Formats: sequence, C-alpha cells, structure tokens
Amino acid sequence: MSDPLLRELDHYVVLEPYVAETCLTAAETLRWLETTLAAMATPPAELAHLPSDAARAQRLLDTACELEVEPGVAVQWFAVRLEAPSRPD
Repeated sequence: MSDPLLRELDHYVVLEPYVAETCLTAAETLRWLETTLAAMATPPAELAHLPSDAARAQRLLDTACELEVEPGVAVQWFAVRLEAPSRPD
C-alpha cells in the first residue's frame, strides 16, 4: 500500500510517451486515469475484479504510479507538493 501522506497531496505530474509532462490536480489525474483505462481493450488483470473504470482509476491512484497501456508502453504519475513562493519579509 502507498504512503497515506501521498493521498493527501493535491497535484500529480503525469508522464505520457511523446507528450510533455503535465501537472494535474488530484481530480484531473483521476479523470485522466479513467480515460486512459477506458481506452484499453481490457483492464489490467489485477484490476479486472473492480466494477468500473472509476473504481480502477481510484485503486491505481491509491496504490501505483505506472500503468502499462500496451506492451512496452507505460504512463506514469507522481504525487507532488506545490508550495506557494515565500514572501520577502
């Protein structure tokens, strides 16, 4: 299981082949994972028992950081903490 602190983070960097890295909110990352799963012909075996792409996406967000979308091609997402710049005193 992933570190519980990661689930408290609000942003993720998403890496897709041939696409510039993207910074998404947690909700946007969840939707991106749902869309990515929906585009797959069959869900990954370890997620097949879950009832929907939404449930699969949530499971991935909670427990993983990579999804093989086709043989040899994977997408990745990493939780990041964005901090406001400090103000000069």
